[in-house]
Amino acid sequence: MQSIFGTDGIRGRFNKEITYSLAYKVGYALGSSLESKSPIIIGRDTRISGDILLQAITQGINESGKTFVNLGICPTPAIPFLIKKENFSSGIMISASHNPPEYNGIKIFDHNGQKISKYFENKIQKLIEKSNHNISVPRKGIPINTNKDLFDIYIKSLIQTMGGENLSGLKIILDTCYGSATTCAKNIFQSLGADVRVINNSKNGLKINMNCGSTNLEPLKKALRESPADMGFSFDGDADRVIGIDSKGNVLDGDHILFLWGRELMEQKILTNNLLISTQMANLGFEKAWEKIGGILYRADVGDKHVHVALKEKGAVLGGEQSGHILSKINNFSGDGILTALQISNFCKKKNINLNDWLKSSFEPYAQKLTNIKLDFNINNLNPETKILIDQTIEFFQKKYSDNCRVYIRPSGTEPVIRVLVEAKNHKKVHSLSREITKKLFLEIDKIIN
Repeated sequence: MQSIFGTDGIRGRFNKEITYSLAYKVGYALGSSLESKSPIIIGRDTRISGDILLQAITQGINESGKTFVNLGICPTPAIPFLIKKENFSSGIMISASHNPPEYNGIKIFDHNGQKISKYFENKIQKLIEKSNHNISVPRKGIPINTNKDLFDIYIKSLIQTMGGENLSGLKIILDTCYGSATTCAKNIFQSLGADVRVINNSKNGLKINMNCGSTNLEPLKKALRESPADMGFSFDGDADRVIGIDSKGNVLDGDHILFLWGRELMEQKILTNNLLISTQMANLGFEKAWEKIGGILYRADVGDKHVHVALKEKGAVLGGEQSGHILSKINNFSGDGILTALQISNFCKKKNINLNDWLKSSFEPYAQKLTNIKLDFNINNLNPETKILIDQTIEFFQKKYSDNCRVYIRPSGTEPVIRVLVEAKNHKKVHSLSREITKKLFLEIDKIIN
């Protein structure tokens, strides 16, 4: 059996890769693996399948002899925060993050509120492989109460990260993309005095991430044109990512957030060794500009857990991904889109600068094109020999084209695609090379498979 774990937990299409039976086995395996008698805390995003998977996981936990607390619909970062704060034995978030509604996933956190290690993943995998329980969906679900008091503790913690500052005088638009941020983002910003308008703010699991949110910024840009504001923030389905938009429609992605936030910490002399942690997807313009002002950029593998490992190993205080997943020391390095949006708003207020002007002082990005080669198979399910051949082909293409530009190719850990990133100063060159590489790479992979 191939590993069920990708770059960020278990993920796939509901009732195909992610089934009731698998979710039950995950709950049972996790419960059986824990020595602590403390409950497991569970949350989910708004997807329709989330409620069914919650039933399955809690059934498995119960039958393993452990107990659980249901937080209900919530941002993913609420889970690791509350694990640490309330001493839960571990936590589960049922979410497929930025993926479309037909997907779902299971993210597991340990007793420290961190994504579980590869060792623990393997332990759960082995228990699942040994299990011969194939559970079908029960006809009648068991009512599972949600714990509102715990959720309120998480909300208060976000407000407290502002250090007593408020956002009065700022006009802000939020796109909560029918997901987890619908539970609290508007109230948090309003409670801090901001003039807030929210779009896509209903808990609608059929629309989550559909033509909205951090992967589709057009609705937020349109809202800013129709109702001018100082800035806007667009979250993904489980609110662990955020992308900003200034008053002129310019994009504040994770690279710009890291550069601007990092520069503030550098000036305050609280950025360890002037070091930022990012990934192989970070823009080359960001890296060069950061080095120019005396900073060091370390590139980890793609995925927030790899960023997290590098942050800990190098003693850094800030890191993240271009996708808007930012990890800071403020909340024990748990990616939190709402927290990030609050910090950016707070910097603008304290510096008495609008986001448009602040973004102008950031770096000039290199032209960058990310193309997805769609596959009709899952790379993780291929035999080892075929996987090696594909890896060798990817390595060949990266080396061949990397003389005059940066090329980074990787199979997605969450979807059946290969991502091809090409970047250089020249915009036309990036686009022509991207077309050439993706076409040739697709043909080579097709030869290997067929």
